Amino acid sequence: MSERELYCATCEGVQPFEAPPCVDGHGVDCPELACTGCGEAVLVATFTFRAPRLTQEHRRPSPHRRAA
Repeated sequence: MSERELYCATCEGVQPFEAPPCVDGHGVDCPELACTGCGEAVLVATFTFRAPRLTQEHRRPSPHRRAA
């Protein structure tokens, strides 16, 4: 079991949180954590995404260009 300190809304303070045994096979990277004080559960979801590419019409005009 891994342990982290996070803010617990129920305890109204920073508490140690630990990952319970994961039945989904995540191991130490399990996103589910539980407060050791009150048992409140949190889900730590981290993900990455690619920012959409801007088309020419959405880009800002160049400061060096002037409208005719």
